[in-house]
Amino acid sequence: MEWIITHIDETDSTNRWLKAISQRPSPITHHQTAIWADYQTAGRGCGTNTWESERGQNLLFSLLIHPVDLPANRQFHISMAISVAIVNTLSSHLIPANAPTRSLSPNPHHPSSLSIKWPNDIYVGDRKICGILIENQLQGSCIKDSIIGVGLNVNQLRFVSDAPNPVSLANLTGRLFDREQLLQQLLQAFDAEWADLEGVLSRYLPLLYRRTGFHRYRDALSEFSAELVTVEDDGHLVLRNIDGFDHRYAFKEVQFML
Repeated sequence: MEWIITHIDETDSTNRWLKAISQRPSPITHHQTAIWADYQTAGRGCGTNTWESERGQNLLFSLLIHPVDLPANRQFHISMAISVAIVNTLSSHLIPANAPTRSLSPNPHHPSSLSIKWPNDIYVGDRKICGILIENQLQGSCIKDSIIGVGLNVNQLRFVSDAPNPVSLANLTGRLFDREQLLQQLLQAFDAEWADLEGVLSRYLPLLYRRTGFHRYRDALSEFSAELVTVEDDGHLVLRNIDGFDHRYAFKEVQFML
C-alpha cells in the first residue's frame, strides 16, 4: 500500500478524526491513510474503555483502508493482519536477533513473550502493551472503509490509571524509541500481512495468548477452566472445557481470568 501519513499534536480520538475526514471529499477518500497524534483527549478502547497515554510518549495512530474486495463476513481478517503485524514489529525490538525461534512462543509466564489475546490485544507475558479498535463501514456485503485504531505503549514509564497490567517498550528494554520510525515499521509489517491475507489465520493462531493448556475463563453463566481450540475464520473463539465440550464465543461473550 501507498500511505498518506499525517502527524497532529492533539485530537480527541484518531479514529474519530479519520472518520470525520473520510466523510467529506479529500485525498484520503481514495487512499490508505495513517494519522498519528502526540495526545488524545478521549482515546478509546473497546466498548466504554479508555486508553491512558502520557503526552508525546506513546504511538497513537489510526489507519484508514478501503478493503472493498473483502467480504463483510471476513472482516476479522483485518484484525488478524494488524495484530500479527504488530507482534512481528515488536519482536524485532524485544527478542534478541540471535535468540532461538522458540522465544516467540506465547508463554504467558515468560516476560519477553509476545502474544495476541483474542481478539486483538497485544501482550508481553501477562501485561498489555497494545490495544486495537477497528470500526468498519459496510456497503452491501462488502467493506467500504475500515478504520484501525492502535494505542501502543512506547516510551511511557509510569501508568497511573486503574488498568491492571500495562507495560511499555521502554519498561521492557530500558531505552526510548523513535515513534515515527516505529510507525513506519508497523506499516511495512501490515503491508506484508495484507499481501498474503489468505494465509493470515495460520500466522495468527500460533501467536494466541494461552494457546496451549487449560486456563480460567468466565462467561455469562459461570467461571470455568478450558483450553483454546481455535479461532474461526469469522473471529469466533472456540474453547473446550474439561468435560470435552466445545463452546463458541463472539467478542465480549467470554472473559479471560488474569
